[in-house]
Amino acid sequence: MSAPQPTAAFSHVSVMLNEAVEGWFSRADGIYVDGTFGRGGHSRELLRRLSPHGRLIAFDKDPAAIAAAQDESATTRVSDPRFSIFHASFRDMRERLASVGVQQVDGILLDLGVSSPQIDDPQRGFSFRFDGPLDMRMDTTRGESAADFLARADERQIAQVVKDYGEERFAVQIAKALVARRASGDPVRTTGQLAEVVARAVKTREPGQNPATRTFQALRIFVNAELEELEQVLSDTVDLLAPGGRLAVISFHSLEDRIVKTFIARESKQVYDRRAPFAEPAPTRLLSLGRVKPSAEEVAANARSRSAILRVAERKSPDLEGQPS
Repeated sequence: MSAPQPTAAFSHVSVMLNEAVEGWFSRADGIYVDGTFGRGGHSRELLRRLSPHGRLIAFDKDPAAIAAAQDESATTRVSDPRFSIFHASFRDMRERLASVGVQQVDGILLDLGVSSPQIDDPQRGFSFRFDGPLDMRMDTTRGESAADFLARADERQIAQVVKDYGEERFAVQIAKALVARRASGDPVRTTGQLAEVVARAVKTREPGQNPATRTFQALRIFVNAELEELEQVLSDTVDLLAPGGRLAVISFHSLEDRIVKTFIARESKQVYDRRAPFAEPAPTRLLSLGRVKPSAEEVAANARSRSAILRVAERKSPDLEGQPS
């Protein structure tokens, strides 16, 4: 049986569109950052709510997303004098904002993970549903592809990546199988080949889940340094947010959400230094506004939203820092 083919036009439905923008938005004439533009669903909704004096600065490291935003003939293009976009990772947010004279903003949105157009394009290598080159880079202009990593890494390195980033209990068996295939002179270079190797190595799997799901997730996260970039940008967001500004983050798996949850919790409570028990505690700089999950109606309409979690926090005013949240 041949692999299913994608539709000619890639579509993307923004997850928790209204909930995310409600959490992100604080004032109509503010300056906002969309750290993961994708195909612009959240950005368009925010622009609809902004006044003529508002401003939206977007980031995306995927050249295809940048092209979609700027293509004169595309429906995905954003043509608005209040809007600008950088071809850059959100980890470079502080530096890029400074380059255009922006020191603080009123809202930052991060919609993490991979987008539907990326998943549905076989040439990108993100999905086992379509056979294609095993690339997985979000920025195709730089970095090492997943196939190149598997071609050079030793068994221990591969197992560590699959275990740490995919939470895969059969990581060692998968690594052994991949290295054995490489040693035979036929290294894995396509998504179909990877899925086939993993399927033979994984003996059991949760009902309804493809055996390769966790391995594909792990390689994608590793190749794009997703968790490291997330930790870096989160550490910058508090200083970038103006008092009353909002941070909204949509995550799709437990590794991402754990980082976001821990960060917001840490910045929302007083922290005492045990080595200096009489010193003033570190100030609380954020107020957690809670978490939101997609409605049953949204999950029914868009299955990819089922694992999404939106967390929102607000930057405290300086005179309120240090007070418990």
